[in-house]
Amino acid sequence: MNFTPCEKNGAYEGFALVKSCDKKSAKNGTFYLDMVLADKDGEIYAKMWDYREEVVPFPQVNTVVKVRGMLQQYNGNDQFIVQRMRPTVAEDNISMTDYVKSADCEGDVMLNAIYETVNAFVDEDIKKVVLSMLQDNKEKILTFPAAEKLHHAMMGGLLYHTLSMLKLAQCVSSIYSCIDKDLLYSGVILHDIAKMREYTLNDAGVIDGHTVEGILLGHLVMGAEDVGRKCDELGIPAEKKYLLQHMIASHHGKPEFGAAVRPGFIEAEVLSQIDLLDANMYEMADAVKDVKPGEFTGRLWMLDNRRLYNHGRVDVQPQANLIDGE
Repeated sequence: MNFTPCEKNGAYEGFALVKSCDKKSAKNGTFYLDMVLADKDGEIYAKMWDYREEVVPFPQVNTVVKVRGMLQQYNGNDQFIVQRMRPTVAEDNISMTDYVKSADCEGDVMLNAIYETVNAFVDEDIKKVVLSMLQDNKEKILTFPAAEKLHHAMMGGLLYHTLSMLKLAQCVSSIYSCIDKDLLYSGVILHDIAKMREYTLNDAGVIDGHTVEGILLGHLVMGAEDVGRKCDELGIPAEKKYLLQHMIASHHGKPEFGAAVRPGFIEAEVLSQIDLLDANMYEMADAVKDVKPGEFTGRLWMLDNRRLYNHGRVDVQPQANLIDGE
């Protein structure tokens, strides 16, 4: 948490996102707030004693407040004791990206890099489908997360994951001449696009649940349906439609992992493999970065309950430089 020390009294102040807040009764009959405050770098447990709602408005979850208080230790962990708190106002010039975990690269920069690849497609039919799908989702995709809790669960995470995979696909395609680049790249760009209909976002731009169709169908089925409708709308030949739909429906690799079918051609297999690679790389780096060299992480459910070792030979960061020159 990036609180600023005040000039006197040892207090700290700053802005924070309210991740949770409960009003509770103390033993002396007064009320207090039990909160979790956060910014993009972390979170901290916080309490506000002797709370009176007529003095301090009850803070809404997923909004940013300004707080002043003292840092102290409780059971070996940092805790922030809030002395003063108020809602933010327009003059505070708050940017939500400072308080919610976000991709290091701006959404429009990542999207422009994807457009540059699509505009170079040789297959005009596939180009039309991908460009139209991107246009339909242009505003939402700039900041949408890729997941609720696991890999790339951050503002802009969906674009970040897509562009990272596209870079991987370009590397793989430079080695294996048997790969149809337009087909593979289109699968990369479209494979998770239905996540924007699968999930719901809270006021902070963070995934907080699923839509009804997201629960009943999932983004693989929904994405394949969306692409099928788009192909029909644009008059795309049936086989090209089926190839695009198959890559989306199969990109989780195996039925036990959510795939409707297993990958049935080269580009679909490559898509599935680099999707898994990119997800695992992010999860592994994100876990190892918080572990001292020579130590292990806890067991990681997504990675088959493995514990990872930080050998300390590199400075591990979960986000890579996806744009040349950055």
